[in-house]
Amino acid sequence: MNKSTRVTEKGQATIPKELREKYDLEPGDEVIWMDTDEGIVVKKRTRTRGRGMLVPDDTSEEKREEIAEELEQRIRDRRDRNYEER
Repeated sequence: MNKSTRVTEKGQATIPKELREKYDLEPGDEVIWMDTDEGIVVKKRTRTRGRGMLVPDDTSEEKREEIAEELEQRIRDRRDRNYEER
């Protein structure tokens, strides 16, 4: 899919709705702008799983993964509910 948008005087560009929905981009999500030989590439920033959570330092990696998966599912469920309410 190719879409075009214009850059505003402030340097802002709108991500087309179809792409926001396809890549589950919500207000507040971060994107990464990368300069490549082919041009600019934009990617959704993904967090490293289990990092930055408020769990004790001695929590096993397995437990951190379990907690991260549960939180990710809660976020997906909340986004699905919000999308259905629209």
